[in-house]
Amino acid sequence: MKKLHFDTGIQEFDINGTGVLRFNPSDPNVYNRFFEAKDRIDKLAEEYTGKAKEAEPVHLDEKGWPVEKQLAFMREIDIKIKDELSYIFGKENDFDVIFSGVNLLAATTSGALVITNFLNAILPVIENGAQKYSEAQKNEALRTAKLNRAQRMELK
Repeated sequence: MKKLHFDTGIQEFDINGTGVLRFNPSDPNVYNRFFEAKDRIDKLAEEYTGKAKEAEPVHLDEKGWPVEKQLAFMREIDIKIKDELSYIFGKENDFDVIFSGVNLLAATTSGALVITNFLNAILPVIENGAQKYSEAQKNEALRTAKLNRAQRMELK
């Protein structure tokens, strides 16, 4: 079998030393999927905070929250958020491995959710990639225009 190798722009990002995220930051589909899925992720986080307080109590924590139901619901939302991340960055990225099994709704030392910190950290990478894509498109359009002009000049 013959092989064909070429640059696809895929880059690797070490995520906190626990996993590697692979994607092409200048892929306009990633940019589009990021903002599309970010809205759904935000809604999932809101759904979690709203429904966790409404679940039937089995055992209550010191704040009166139902522990077992809350944990099950957190796991369900965690799975949905990781599915959204797979949608954005590709199914070849295993977000349970990348985040060392941490639930993305877990609070961090700063008090923010893990998913919030991740999205804030990856956003500049995606925005920079989108800018590179835009520049590449302009350069390609300019190259094509110059080539077309040169061909017109040859015909004269």
